[in-house]
Amino acid sequence: MARANSLRKLRAIVTSRKNADNLSARVRRTLVSTLYTNPASLAIGAFNGIASTAIAAWVAELPVLYVGCVILTIIAVARVTAALGLSPDKAHRSTRQLEFIYEIGAFSYALAIGTIAAITIWYEASAAVEVLMVANALCYGVGICARNAGRPNIALGQLTLVCVPIMIVSLMIGSLAFIALFVNMVLLIPAMSSITMNVFKVLRDSIAAAETSAQLADKMQTLARTDVVTGLANRAGLNHAMVETMMEIEKDTRLALIWIDLDKFKEVNDLLGHPVGDRVLSEVARRLRDVCPEGATVARFGGDEFIVFGKISDRMESERIASEIHAEIMRPVRIDGDRLEVRASLGVAVLPEDGRDADTLMQSADLALYHAKVGGRSQTRFFDPSMTRDLIRRREIEGELRAAIANDELSIFFQPIIDLETGKIRCFEALVRWFHPEKGELRPDEFIPVAEETGVILTLGNWITAQAARAAAQWPEDVSLAVNLSPLQIRAPGAALGILNALREARLDPTRLELEVTESLFVDDDPASSAFIEELAGRGVKFALDDFGTGYSSLGYINRYPFSKIKVDRSFVSGENVGKKSDAIIRAVAEMGSQLGMEIVAEGLEEVEQVQKVKEAGCTLGQGYYFSRAVPDYLAMMLLAQEREEGIPIRASA
Repeated sequence: MARANSLRKLRAIVTSRKNADNLSARVRRTLVSTLYTNPASLAIGAFNGIASTAIAAWVAELPVLYVGCVILTIIAVARVTAALGLSPDKAHRSTRQLEFIYEIGAFSYALAIGTIAAITIWYEASAAVEVLMVANALCYGVGICARNAGRPNIALGQLTLVCVPIMIVSLMIGSLAFIALFVNMVLLIPAMSSITMNVFKVLRDSIAAAETSAQLADKMQTLARTDVVTGLANRAGLNHAMVETMMEIEKDTRLALIWIDLDKFKEVNDLLGHPVGDRVLSEVARRLRDVCPEGATVARFGGDEFIVFGKISDRMESERIASEIHAEIMRPVRIDGDRLEVRASLGVAVLPEDGRDADTLMQSADLALYHAKVGGRSQTRFFDPSMTRDLIRRREIEGELRAAIANDELSIFFQPIIDLETGKIRCFEALVRWFHPEKGELRPDEFIPVAEETGVILTLGNWITAQAARAAAQWPEDVSLAVNLSPLQIRAPGAALGILNALREARLDPTRLELEVTESLFVDDDPASSAFIEELAGRGVKFALDDFGTGYSSLGYINRYPFSKIKVDRSFVSGENVGKKSDAIIRAVAEMGSQLGMEIVAEGLEEVEQVQKVKEAGCTLGQGYYFSRAVPDYLAMMLLAQEREEGIPIRASA
């Protein structure tokens, strides 16, 4: 343990020093870059030095000064050219190279201007010429300390090279005035050194602070655009990537947006916990990164939704990518030895066909995903313009349905379920009807799916149960009420309580209520469904398995749950494929019901031959147009009254 701690500390020290070295290198690069900024100041200084030397040579009539003027000109031109041609922004130029090239020109010019000033003193040029050149040299040296303070070794080196020739000549002459000049220059160098170093320190610290702030800002920006669970881009990161891509693409570029939703991922979190759920999300993210093409943006849009966005060559490539993504996600995931099956629905949209901007493209992919989930999940759907029209229609129905419930535009009709032996009414199934004031009657298959998808089914289902229970309370006690329930309604919190409240308010005995559920309810094995059935069955409510044989038929459901009735789907009675096989299936189901003490209802009976056939097969109850269509509550009462008072069963002699 101690050794491990020591290793961690050592790594921390090495990392810290490495980061400090990197920061120092970046600061030095920035400071060296300041040497090459504003080449105009170099040109102005060089012109001033050359002009002063030329004037001094002309006034003093010293040929050596003309030579000095030429040398200064050559050095100045080289320096200005280097400043204009060497960009410190180019990465292939090292910091040391840039600094060395600058030093050659800077030191050469400083030595030349200092030497020229010393020559004017040595050759005893006129006082005006000596003052001109000495002042020019010293002003250059002092000024360069400020300009090049970012690299103090260069600045102080230039100042020294300017002063040394003048100081040497001053000592060689040895007069009092020149000795004083020597002393002043000796004092000038440390004074300017102190000032230069202070300026350098301020510059270095400021640049380092700015560098650190910039790094922190970049890090914060990266964190703000990154999902902490998966390491993918989050919604902000996706938006940024999409904006950047849309700004850079050319006119004919094609883009694909694939919207991925993990099916029923909530169950993973509920059953195994959020830590396991996060690990599954991380694994899905890894698989998406592996399978997606280079350059594509992979983002976690939120919850269990992911988005892949990138360039494609054609629509076929988007189909290939979507297929690979789907196959990769569907592979089993192993977490701590447990094998998890992950399913996903995908919606795909392509630019420019499905949208010419990012927002429209996302809307199209979202709509395609919606149809993938509505169509049964675990599939991929590509956007089609008809989806938009369908969505508009569904939204219109949703709004009108909510208003219809509030405005009592809906009605409950009742279709009798007949005892095939006696022909008497044993039960009425409650069916909702919608008579739209403008569009006329709307079929249940038009608005029930919309109600289920939008959640309106919860309100609608409770309303149907309450209305039907009120009507059933007026019937004879031996006639029961059957109500269809949606799986969504059953799984809703407080669903059982809502049913019991409706029965209590209508004063209907729970034993007279029969709830019809379809096999799709049990596919997910939701604990809420089991709890719902157990609670109501304990109060006396009966349950029937509706549409048996058309879904995920399993005898396990019948054995597990307290069903008192099985309804054989109409497709076995009056469908296109009715024949020996369907007859055999009806007989098998009827025999099973007989052995288990369950009643078997044959749906869709329209002709007397069908009634006779299902009766012979062993079905005990029948329902269909042969007996009666669904009728309003007052006609249901009339049928019952006619049967009880006149003793006339509904087609009892089938």
